[in-house]
Amino acid sequence: MNNLILIALPEEAPDLFNRPDVFFTGIGKINAAITAMRVINEYHPQRIINFGTAGGITVSSGLYKCTRFVQRDLIIPDIGIAITGNDPIEFETGGFTVSTGDDFVMNAKDIINADLVEMEAYAIAKVCKETYTDFLCYKYISDAADEHASGNWANSVSKGQPYYQEILKKLNI
Repeated sequence: MNNLILIALPEEAPDLFNRPDVFFTGIGKINAAITAMRVINEYHPQRIINFGTAGGITVSSGLYKCTRFVQRDLIIPDIGIAITGNDPIEFETGGFTVSTGDDFVMNAKDIINADLVEMEAYAIAKVCKETYTDFLCYKYISDAADEHASGNWANSVSKGQPYYQEILKKLNI
């Protein structure tokens, strides 16, 4: 398989569940990194494609191609600080920046310097960079990364699936 697809949860793309090229990472950076490394070592793909949901910081509804990835380690909203890693990863120019952290962002629009927030893309991008594997990332905006984020995410977790299927069709995968 030249292309492998990584998605955090089956609920994000239930109709893609039975495809042999789809792997579910589980939530978070550690799970995503482990899965990415495992499938790259086992299948030696030319490209990894990551689909999933994200909170919108500078963007609203729809699907966005992410090309720059930053790691988010800690948010302290009370004092307006978001601590990020010093090694952003960029696969191409012209896309959107995603901030990846192991937390569900619900109130940090003013302190996160990114377009989207989510929990897996940076880890997958890092593994792909280290293994010289091409990487494409598309995130569907499920919520506004605000106080209503968890409820909005739960109500729209699978709504990105038609967009993912369209991308796969365009890529002839």
